[in-house]
Amino acid sequence: GNTVEIGALATLELIKEARDGTMVRQWGIRVGKKEGELRRRELLEQGLLDPGLKPRRDGESILFPVRTMLPGSTMEEFEAHPAIDDLPRHELIGGIAVMQEPDPEGAARLLGSRPSIHTVLSPKSDVEGDFRTRRFEILAGEPTTMTRYLEHGLRFDIDLSVAYFSARLSTERQRIYSSMAEGERVLDMFAGVGPFAITLAGGASFVAASDLNPGAVHLLRRNIALNRTRNVLAILADASHLPGIFPWRFDRVVMNLPLGALRFLPHAVSMCRSGGTIHMYALQENEGECLSEIEKFPVSGVKERVVRSYSPGR
Repeated sequence: GNTVEIGALATLELIKEARDGTMVRQWGIRVGKKEGELRRRELLEQGLLDPGLKPRRDGESILFPVRTMLPGSTMEEFEAHPAIDDLPRHELIGGIAVMQEPDPEGAARLLGSRPSIHTVLSPKSDVEGDFRTRRFEILAGEPTTMTRYLEHGLRFDIDLSVAYFSARLSTERQRIYSSMAEGERVLDMFAGVGPFAITLAGGASFVAASDLNPGAVHLLRRNIALNRTRNVLAILADASHLPGIFPWRFDRVVMNLPLGALRFLPHAVSMCRSGGTIHMYALQENEGECLSEIEKFPVSGVKERVVRSYSPGR
């Protein structure tokens, strides 16, 4: 049978304990000096770097303060930066800051907070439609929804109005990549612009990356070329049609469609080899909500984990 792994989205706790007026205990990630600048930019773009604390050298490494526990992170002491303006809550994707509320004054502060930000947006809709897109209002900066995003040495061209993208799954992508055996055959059923597919291609013999959204597939092909990835096949298709397209089964299937992956599970199971793994992401209010449906299939076991929060209670 196959193994199905559910990623349910839930809240991560930020741990920060002030020891005195200048030193703070916070999660830190250790990076070699040669990779320091590249890793700093990645953490910054992913919204993980804590800007209120100063990175510090430790022998041949640099310790970066991060907002939450990450794989390999440890609790460390950091010096606090002098008090700065509290910036509005936002998600940073490349050079675009996405605010949850339309606050033009806060957007102007965000735009001026670091030179890498060129645009500040606020969503005017939830993720909607078959193509999973959102509409945005431009609050400050350049009138664009296009940006280039860096993640663990990979580059992605992203248009937020054309295809959904979240930088918050960076750690999840690396977790799956690190669990792969060499030479796996991988299927990404809802590939978007390719963050899972191109990341996992580093350890796979072949990756089939499919999406229903023509704009997403256009950007996926662009990102395959941008990263010189030679083992990813981009496919424009409805996920329910994939069993009729592929003549083989896959070692690993990724289903990153939290609002509707469960209804495509029969197709995923039919394309996953015996002993393979399916990563299915679902929105849940409580653990175990999907188990009754999953157990209808010949799976050998289910591992359920919390990844991140989507909204209060989900």
